[in-house]
Amino acid sequence: MHLTKKTIFLAILAVIVGGVLWWVKGFFNKEIDVIGNNTKTEDEKALIFPFAKDKLNLSEYVLPKEEKDRLDILILGLRGKDDPDGGLLTDTIMLFSYDRQTKRSSLVSIPRDLYVYFDDKHANKINVAYETLGLKKTRQLFSKVTGVYIDNAVVFDFAAFKQIIDGLGGIDVTLDKPFYEKSQWGYEFSLPAGENHLNGEQALYYARSRYSSSDFDRARRQQQIISAIKTKVGQMDLLSNPLDALSFLNTVRNHITTDFNLTDTGTLINLAKDFENVSGSMRREVLSPDNLLYHPDIPEIYILLPKNDTLKTIQDYFKGTLTPAKP
Repeated sequence: MHLTKKTIFLAILAVIVGGVLWWVKGFFNKEIDVIGNNTKTEDEKALIFPFAKDKLNLSEYVLPKEEKDRLDILILGLRGKDDPDGGLLTDTIMLFSYDRQTKRSSLVSIPRDLYVYFDDKHANKINVAYETLGLKKTRQLFSKVTGVYIDNAVVFDFAAFKQIIDGLGGIDVTLDKPFYEKSQWGYEFSLPAGENHLNGEQALYYARSRYSSSDFDRARRQQQIISAIKTKVGQMDLLSNPLDALSFLNTVRNHITTDFNLTDTGTLINLAKDFENVSGSMRREVLSPDNLLYHPDIPEIYILLPKNDTLKTIQDYFKGTLTPAKP
């Protein structure tokens, strides 16, 4: 394939708050900010709660080895730096995994209330990690918790979510039953059962609503939005029009942070080719008390811990997300 500057593939694994920065062609180098480690001081880190010493095992937090045929990308969705109410807290946390040999892929939502060690002295809910540690150390922390080496991370805020969907002309989702959120948005937001065409604001409300349901239901809705964005991008065939792709990406680039090496053209080309082979069937899961987690009975605090108080179950699970599902 003959490549000019305008036809260089940029593999941006897209996920929007769900969300997706799906494969984009025709992008000039350095269009997305690559960040360093903007960490808080030790005094700003949360001190470990006394009960956690009996619930967490620091020896389990070991950085796993990189796997040549497996790609894992951490996706973090935050409210935005200008949001006064926890703008850097990551309310959306997902791990996208892809096997380059089998072409299997999975997307797993991790609850924000999972309680983990940050280092040998501090622990907190995992949605505080990015604000506290910066991107690189957060990626390493999630690698230790999940037991799989996370290659890269993408962070987006909810302004990007809204702009991408509006830039796509909206998305289509099908609901099994009506959806209602009576108070969170200042008015009653509702969607009927059946097919719905959502603009950016409607999709944002649907993905972020939490007063009328649980965080786990919200994670499932976010994954539904991801699937809808992927479908819409495929229908528009953005990859075949570099100028449209570049314009689309420029619309949201100020709301995205990543540690992808965007100057490595060869890596980006290979990554984009890999994603073109992702099968249409992606395994989608949500960690919750229904499977691997539990809520300890602790007054005035809501956290989630791994069942049996060991990370091994979670780590074994993530290592197996790309294996065929049992019949």
